[in-house]
Amino acid sequence: MFKHKQHVVGVLFIVFATFISFMTVARAEEFHWGFKPSRDGAPVEIGQPLEGLLEKYGAIYKGNEERKVVYLTFDNGYENGYTESILNTLRKEKAPATFFLTGHYLTSATDLVKTMIADGHIIGNHSYGHPNMARLSASEMQKEWQQFDAKLKELTGIERTVYTRPPEGTFNEQVLKVGKDNGYRHMFWSIAFKDWLKDERRGADYAYNALMNQLHPGAIILMHTVAQDNAEAIPKFIKDAKAQGYTFGSLDDLVMEYEGVAGW
Repeated sequence: MFKHKQHVVGVLFIVFATFISFMTVARAEEFHWGFKPSRDGAPVEIGQPLEGLLEKYGAIYKGNEERKVVYLTFDNGYENGYTESILNTLRKEKAPATFFLTGHYLTSATDLVKTMIADGHIIGNHSYGHPNMARLSASEMQKEWQQFDAKLKELTGIERTVYTRPPEGTFNEQVLKVGKDNGYRHMFWSIAFKDWLKDERRGADYAYNALMNQLHPGAIILMHTVAQDNAEAIPKFIKDAKAQGYTFGSLDDLVMEYEGVAGW
């Protein structure tokens, strides 16, 4: 009897250890996008294994480090009253942008989405329900992206999106692979700052300085349109970046260059 109990306990221990090992590996595979901010125009580097992982699946986080071109992108989960001002600035400055939207934004701010499209901006896929994509099955990932695309087509006539960005920058290799297999290219970023809390005002200077201090050639800039600070800072930022010789490109421009000179 004693030996039998020992055997059972031993089996349970092995099962438990295997489970813990599996969970540790699973957690280790989950990445949370982050990097050391650029200073003095130096390019951002994320190092290995992320560099190799992104290259493997055609994901991009910055453009050509030798060209003073930057790319504006915005994440929109809900509307807070400042997107129209941002769109007016982009129109005046002739600066293209990509808006990564959620399903909620599509259905709750449809008129603004149509304005983005009419102004020539790109609509990106930020998932339908804003989940942690790294913890979904492959079929659940597809559903998130495809449900967004179906709603986008219903509301605007646009067939589908081609650029996607994981909510909160959380992903794993499967997210990149399933995305690529379904025709989605992941777009990360190389400039960002804390700007997503709608009730936390820090002032236009805060947003302006965060952008200018991190500015570097090839930067993909992430901002959130819920921030009044951003709406107030963007006009001056764009003008001053142009004064330093920067131009503003679209993600389509970036991908065309990337495909022509992969591994720049």
